Amino acid sequence: MLCGSNCGRSSSDPGMSMNRTVKWGFVGLAAAAVLVFTGLSIMAGSPKDAFQMVRYAFPHMRRGNLHVGDDLPNIQLVALDGQSRFPLQERLQGRPLVLVFGSFT
Repeated sequence: MLCGSNCGRSSSDPGMSMNRTVKWGFVGLAAAAVLVFTGLSIMAGSPKDAFQMVRYAFPHMRRGNLHVGDDLPNIQLVALDGQSRFPLQERLQGRPLVLVFGSFT
């Protein structure tokens, strides 16, 4: 009688148990990745938008250390022509700056 690769191994063999654990671990990770991508797709509006959000937004997201009343950081903005840059402090000339994040559509 010919035996396959599992000849002589019982189901209680630690090697078989480890392989099964690793396999189900990968299946669990894949399922979690699909669920996360589905959630992002719903949140962003479409799978394409979710991909763009992950690709561009997440690497730049970081927690800052600005507080109410802090001085404006020296940042350069791109002008409407898309080519030239200017410092934001130069345009404000000491006036307060208010940022509003929201959707007006």
